[in-house]
Amino acid sequence: MIRVSGAVKAYGATRVVDGVDLELAPGGVTSIIGPNGAGKSTLLSCVARLLELDGGTVTVDGLDVHRTPGDVLARRLSVLRQDNHLTARLTVRDLVGFGRYPWSKGRPTPDDERHVVEALAFLELEAFADRYLDELSGGQRQRAFVAMVLCQGTDYVLLDEPLNNLDLRHAVAMMRLLRRAADELGRTVVVVLHDVNVAAAYSDVVVAMRDGVVVHQGPPSQLMRTDVLRDVYDLELTVHHLDGRPVAVPVL
Repeated sequence: MIRVSGAVKAYGATRVVDGVDLELAPGGVTSIIGPNGAGKSTLLSCVARLLELDGGTVTVDGLDVHRTPGDVLARRLSVLRQDNHLTARLTVRDLVGFGRYPWSKGRPTPDDERHVVEALAFLELEAFADRYLDELSGGQRQRAFVAMVLCQGTDYVLLDEPLNNLDLRHAVAMMRLLRRAADELGRTVVVVLHDVNVAAAYSDVVVAMRDGVVVHQGPPSQLMRTDVLRDVYDLELTVHHLDGRPVAVPVL
């Protein structure tokens, strides 16, 4: 379980994350949504230890993420940042192999190689394994980074806006892959998303943030309501049901 207790992250006098309490049970897909500046990515970065907390604690299966040795935490929790820039020219296979470093320490074993092969297959990247990343499309490159994260073999996978710069087809394909990672691989997937309809379609739990705090949390059926969405986005949205799924549409 991921447990966030009284988490605070401030920049000067501004609290970007303001006393957040949150519990995420193992398994499934949890989406964190909210308007720009709500604190979504900052909260995820604090959970992943990419940012230091100014107050409160975060634990993963009882391990304090800010006190646990990095190599121990990296075997339990992996993260994909919003922006991924590499200076070295790498092949897809090389990149995915980096995910095994917490286990191999740079000396890959046959078991590590097996994980690489399985991650490439799961993300349908076998045909691109020996291509350089700068030879791929944006969607293919994003899949390669997700393959690296899954190859790390952690129970918890955190992804910060993995749909950025993806067209509709590639965004749908990415969410289907993350859904499969939860359902078929047993991973706990936590993802920051901008699109509330995508979150509702693929998530088990939706966490809605505004102004640095969690304002709503629950299954999509509880979040996809006009009054709740107004509270989150300060916007009038009508919720329709198509084939049994809720879809939010702005009121023109």
